[in-house]
Amino acid sequence: MSDLALTHRLVVLIGDARSRTLLQFLRFGVVGTIGFVVDTAVLYAGLAAGFGLYGGRAVSYLAAATTTWALNRAWTFRGLGEGAALRQWGVFVLVNLVGFAFNYGTYAALVAGVSSVAQHPVIGVAAGALAGMSGNFLLSRRFVFGAVKRAPDP
Repeated sequence: MSDLALTHRLVVLIGDARSRTLLQFLRFGVVGTIGFVVDTAVLYAGLAAGFGLYGGRAVSYLAAATTTWALNRAWTFRGLGEGAALRQWGVFVLVNLVGFAFNYGTYAALVAGVSSVAQHPVIGVAAGALAGMSGNFLLSRRFVFGAVKRAPDP
């Protein structure tokens, strides 16, 4: 089914504004999946390079955040947001620290508390990604890409 046909069906079912938000969220999820692959690959490369479970994860998070920002800018929120790309990337990383706290906190708790996760950290990366996704979507949509219009000041 094409994007246009899917969009039309969603508009009929749930309305225009909700369908746009749902499609953005679905795209955000696809981008997040790509970010997960980048995150995992860089983590394992960091582990092989001797960065350890925590240092490797910090590096892998930055690589994944940069990848997801670029893809969200180009696809999920195409044409939205203002300012220079470097500034927007900085705001993206800053507001997504909330999601990172859930993401990294979940990962760290599982690595520290579940021996099978410490042996297979991809499980912790996946759990962390899920924990941070919704918050990251809402914050990115509002503060980075400006997809939610603010009410005018009185």
